[in-house]
Amino acid sequence: VLAAQFVGPYVSSIMTALGAIIVNATKMQPLVMGAVVSVVVGITLTLPISSAAICMMLGLDGLAAGAATVGCCANMIGFAVISYRENGFGGLMAQGIGTSMLQMPNILRNPRIWIPSIAASAVLGPVSTMVFKMENIPIGAGMGTCGLVGQVGTIAAMGEGSEVYMAILLLHFILPALITLFVARVLRKWGWIRSGDLKLDL
Repeated sequence: VLAAQFVGPYVSSIMTALGAIIVNATKMQPLVMGAVVSVVVGITLTLPISSAAICMMLGLDGLAAGAATVGCCANMIGFAVISYRENGFGGLMAQGIGTSMLQMPNILRNPRIWIPSIAASAVLGPVSTMVFKMENIPIGAGMGTCGLVGQVGTIAAMGEGSEVYMAILLLHFILPALITLFVARVLRKWGWIRSGDLKLDL
Protein backbone atom coordinates (compact mmCIF):
# COMPACT_ATOMS: atom_id res chain seq x y z
CA VAL A 1 0.00 0.00 0.00
CA LEU A 2 2.80 2.38 0.90
CA ALA A 3 4.59 1.58 -2.35
CA ALA A 4 1.43 2.27 -4.34
CA GLN A 5 0.96 5.60 -2.53
CA PHE A 6 4.57 6.54 -3.28
CA VAL A 7 4.70 5.40 -6.92
CA GLY A 8 1.13 6.32 -7.88
CA PRO A 9 1.60 10.10 -8.26
CA TYR A 10 4.72 9.59 -10.40
CA VAL A 11 2.93 7.16 -12.72
CA SER A 12 0.03 9.58 -12.99
CA SER A 13 2.39 12.45 -13.83
CA ILE A 14 4.17 10.36 -16.47
CA MET A 15 0.88 9.34 -18.10
CA THR A 16 -0.37 12.93 -18.10
CA ALA A 17 2.88 14.15 -19.67
CA LEU A 18 2.75 11.39 -22.29
CA GLY A 19 -0.84 12.30 -23.07
CA ALA A 20 0.10 15.95 -23.54
CA ILE A 21 2.87 14.91 -25.96
CA ILE A 22 0.40 12.81 -27.99
CA VAL A 23 -2.19 15.61 -28.05
CA ASN A 24 0.36 18.22 -29.17
CA ALA A 25 2.00 15.87 -31.69
CA THR A 26 -1.41 15.19 -33.25
CA LYS A 27 -1.99 18.92 -33.65
CA MET A 28 1.41 19.35 -35.32
CA GLN A 29 1.38 16.17 -37.43
CA PRO A 30 -2.31 15.30 -37.94
CA LEU A 31 -1.64 12.97 -40.89
CA VAL A 32 0.87 10.65 -39.25
CA MET A 33 -0.40 10.91 -35.68
CA GLY A 34 -4.00 10.59 -36.80
CA ALA A 35 -3.18 7.19 -38.26
CA VAL A 36 -0.96 6.11 -35.36
CA VAL A 37 -3.39 7.08 -32.60
CA SER A 38 -6.35 5.59 -34.44
CA VAL A 39 -4.62 2.25 -35.05
CA VAL A 40 -3.03 1.93 -31.60
CA VAL A 41 -6.14 2.82 -29.59
CA GLY A 42 -8.31 0.70 -31.87
CA ILE A 43 -6.05 -2.29 -31.25
CA THR A 44 -6.05 -1.54 -27.52
CA LEU A 45 -9.84 -1.55 -27.48
CA THR A 46 -9.96 -5.07 -28.91
CA LEU A 47 -7.24 -6.42 -26.62
CA PRO A 48 -8.29 -7.60 -23.14
CA ILE A 49 -7.27 -4.28 -21.56
CA SER A 50 -9.20 -1.06 -21.04
CA SER A 51 -8.66 1.48 -23.81
CA ALA A 52 -11.08 3.82 -22.02
CA ALA A 53 -8.98 3.77 -18.85
CA ILE A 54 -5.78 4.35 -20.82
CA CYS A 55 -7.26 7.32 -22.69
CA MET A 56 -8.50 8.82 -19.42
CA MET A 57 -5.11 8.30 -17.73
CA LEU A 58 -3.42 9.97 -20.69
CA GLY A 59 -6.00 12.75 -20.67
CA LEU A 60 -6.50 12.50 -24.42
CA ASP A 61 -8.71 15.24 -25.81
CA GLY A 62 -9.10 17.29 -28.96
CA LEU A 63 -7.96 15.85 -32.29
CA ALA A 64 -6.06 12.97 -30.68
CA ALA A 65 -9.19 11.86 -28.84
CA GLY A 66 -11.19 12.17 -32.05
CA ALA A 67 -8.76 9.90 -33.89
CA ALA A 68 -8.78 7.45 -30.98
CA THR A 69 -12.57 7.24 -31.15
CA VAL A 70 -12.48 6.59 -34.87
CA GLY A 71 -9.99 3.76 -34.37
CA CYS A 72 -12.23 2.18 -31.75
CA CYS A 73 -15.26 2.51 -34.02
CA ALA A 74 -13.34 0.89 -36.87
CA ASN A 75 -12.76 -2.16 -34.70
CA MET A 76 -16.24 -2.39 -33.21
CA ILE A 77 -18.28 -1.60 -36.30
CA GLY A 78 -15.74 -3.37 -38.51
CA PHE A 79 -15.90 -6.69 -36.71
CA ALA A 80 -19.67 -6.36 -36.33
CA VAL A 81 -20.32 -6.03 -40.06
CA ILE A 82 -17.72 -8.44 -41.46
CA SER A 83 -18.88 -11.18 -39.08
CA TYR A 84 -22.60 -10.66 -39.72
CA ARG A 85 -22.83 -13.75 -41.94
CA GLU A 86 -21.54 -15.91 -39.07
CA ASN A 87 -23.15 -14.18 -36.09
CA GLY A 88 -26.32 -12.49 -37.34
CA PHE A 89 -28.07 -9.59 -35.65
CA GLY A 90 -27.06 -10.68 -32.14
CA GLY A 91 -23.39 -10.60 -33.07
CA LEU A 92 -23.85 -7.27 -34.84
CA MET A 93 -25.22 -5.67 -31.69
CA ALA A 94 -22.84 -7.45 -29.29
CA GLN A 95 -19.81 -6.11 -31.14
CA GLY A 96 -21.24 -2.90 -32.61
CA ILE A 97 -22.40 -1.36 -29.34
CA GLY A 98 -20.74 -3.85 -26.98
CA THR A 99 -17.11 -4.72 -27.61
CA SER A 100 -14.89 -6.09 -30.37
CA MET A 101 -12.97 -7.87 -27.59
CA LEU A 102 -15.32 -10.78 -28.24
CA GLN A 103 -13.22 -11.57 -31.33
CA MET A 104 -9.95 -12.08 -29.40
CA PRO A 105 -10.17 -15.91 -29.40
CA ASN A 106 -10.73 -15.82 -33.18
CA ILE A 107 -7.88 -13.33 -33.64
CA LEU A 108 -5.53 -15.66 -31.80
CA ARG A 109 -6.53 -18.47 -34.17
CA ASN A 110 -6.27 -16.31 -37.31
CA PRO A 111 -4.70 -12.84 -36.81
CA ARG A 112 -5.53 -11.92 -40.42
CA ILE A 113 -9.15 -11.28 -39.48
CA TRP A 114 -7.88 -8.12 -37.74
CA ILE A 115 -6.54 -6.60 -40.97
CA PRO A 116 -9.82 -5.00 -42.18
CA SER A 117 -10.37 -3.09 -38.92
CA ILE A 118 -6.74 -2.00 -38.67
CA ALA A 119 -6.81 -0.84 -42.30
CA ALA A 120 -9.98 1.16 -41.64
CA SER A 121 -8.36 2.73 -38.57
CA ALA A 122 -5.26 3.72 -40.55
CA VAL A 123 -7.33 5.28 -43.33
CA LEU A 124 -9.92 7.06 -41.21
CA GLY A 125 -7.59 8.40 -38.50
CA PRO A 126 -6.09 11.06 -40.79
CA VAL A 127 -9.51 11.75 -42.33
CA SER A 128 -10.72 12.44 -38.81
CA THR A 129 -7.86 14.81 -37.90
CA MET A 130 -7.38 16.58 -41.23
CA VAL A 131 -10.74 16.65 -43.00
CA PHE A 132 -13.47 16.51 -40.37
CA LYS A 133 -11.29 17.68 -37.45
CA MET A 134 -13.13 15.34 -35.09
CA GLU A 135 -12.63 15.90 -31.37
CA ASN A 136 -13.61 14.12 -28.19
CA ILE A 137 -13.18 14.20 -24.44
CA PRO A 138 -11.00 11.70 -22.50
CA ILE A 139 -13.89 9.59 -21.23
CA GLY A 140 -15.25 9.10 -24.76
CA ALA A 141 -11.93 8.71 -26.59
CA GLY A 142 -11.42 5.01 -25.88
CA MET A 143 -15.05 3.90 -25.96
CA GLY A 144 -15.86 3.89 -29.67
CA THR A 145 -19.51 2.95 -30.15
CA CYS A 146 -19.76 1.10 -26.83
CA GLY A 147 -23.04 2.29 -25.38
CA LEU A 148 -22.66 5.24 -27.79
CA VAL A 149 -20.38 6.89 -25.21
CA GLY A 150 -17.89 7.92 -27.91
CA GLN A 151 -20.63 9.70 -29.82
CA VAL A 152 -21.93 11.50 -26.74
CA GLY A 153 -18.35 12.56 -25.96
CA THR A 154 -17.90 13.86 -29.51
CA ILE A 155 -20.99 16.02 -29.18
CA ALA A 156 -19.77 17.25 -25.79
CA ALA A 157 -16.44 18.26 -27.36
CA MET A 158 -17.71 19.65 -30.68
CA GLY A 159 -21.21 20.80 -29.86
CA GLU A 160 -24.47 19.92 -31.51
CA GLY A 161 -25.31 20.57 -35.16
CA SER A 162 -26.04 18.84 -38.44
CA GLU A 163 -22.37 18.89 -39.50
CA VAL A 164 -21.29 17.18 -36.28
CA TYR A 165 -24.02 14.57 -36.54
CA MET A 166 -23.11 13.87 -40.17
CA ALA A 167 -19.42 13.54 -39.30
CA ILE A 168 -20.28 11.09 -36.50
CA LEU A 169 -22.50 9.07 -38.83
CA LEU A 170 -19.81 8.90 -41.52
CA LEU A 171 -16.64 8.36 -39.47
CA HIS A 172 -18.06 6.28 -36.63
CA PHE A 173 -20.47 4.07 -38.54
CA ILE A 174 -20.75 4.23 -42.34
CA LEU A 175 -17.11 4.49 -43.46
CA PRO A 176 -15.75 1.92 -40.96
CA ALA A 177 -18.40 -0.50 -42.19
CA LEU A 178 -17.71 0.11 -45.89
CA ILE A 179 -13.90 -0.04 -45.63
CA THR A 180 -13.81 -3.17 -43.48
CA LEU A 181 -16.35 -4.91 -45.72
CA PHE A 182 -14.25 -4.09 -48.80
CA VAL A 183 -10.96 -5.26 -47.25
CA ALA A 184 -12.58 -8.37 -45.80
CA ARG A 185 -14.03 -9.24 -49.20
CA VAL A 186 -10.56 -9.09 -50.73
CA LEU A 187 -9.09 -11.21 -47.95
CA ARG A 188 -11.88 -13.79 -48.33
CA LYS A 189 -11.03 -14.07 -52.04
CA TRP A 190 -7.37 -14.61 -51.12
CA GLY A 191 -8.37 -17.26 -48.61
CA TRP A 192 -6.93 -15.29 -45.69
CA ILE A 193 -10.37 -15.15 -44.05
CA ARG A 194 -12.37 -18.35 -44.23
CA SER A 195 -15.96 -19.22 -43.40
CA GLY A 196 -16.31 -19.61 -39.64
CA ASP A 197 -13.17 -17.61 -38.75
CA LEU A 198 -15.31 -14.87 -37.19
CA LYS A 199 -17.88 -17.07 -35.48
CA LEU A 200 -18.70 -16.12 -31.88
CA ASP A 201 -20.02 -18.39 -29.15
CA LEU A 202 -23.01 -16.26 -28.19
